[in-house]
Amino acid sequence: MILIAIIACEIGFWVAILAGLTARYLAGRPKLGAALLIAAPVIDLLLLGLVAIDLVGGSDASWHHGLAAVYIGVSVAYGHRMIAWADAKFATRFRGAAPRPKLTGTAYTIACWKDVVRTMLAAGIAGAILLGLIYVVAAPARTAELQGFFPLLGLIVGIDLLWAISYTVWPKKTPAQTRA
Repeated sequence: MILIAIIACEIGFWVAILAGLTARYLAGRPKLGAALLIAAPVIDLLLLGLVAIDLVGGSDASWHHGLAAVYIGVSVAYGHRMIAWADAKFATRFRGAAPRPKLTGTAYTIACWKDVVRTMLAAGIAGAILLGLIYVVAAPARTAELQGFFPLLGLIVGIDLLWAISYTVWPKKTPAQTRA
């Protein structure tokens, strides 16, 4: 059930964003668009509630419950950036705005380090949710599966950190530098 809820919430997240941007750009209703965009974080709260109800109701924790915590952490930490990306795409397509320039060199390296901070925030939120669920359920045998997500969160942060370090040492070249 939780896996279906995660999939439904991910679909709902993007439907809310697309509906909000469609209302803003195609229907000319910016207030309605903003209201629909606000639905995205509400969907995360709904998923958190479903996970908590399922576990408190007696279900044993599975990888689905841990995945829900990771999903919520990523959605909170990266959600604004994903919405800004989609907004820029809509503005380019429907309002004729200039496309965002592709980042290279120092600008790309700085963006990578900002992503490290976002990834650490996502891992922290996911970890807090996992700890909260473990505490609320208060049955170590039923929540043992959730413990396995802590090393995974560390691995994700480590990979993102290595990514940023690699672009600090070897900055991303502009297309002109690549051809030379």
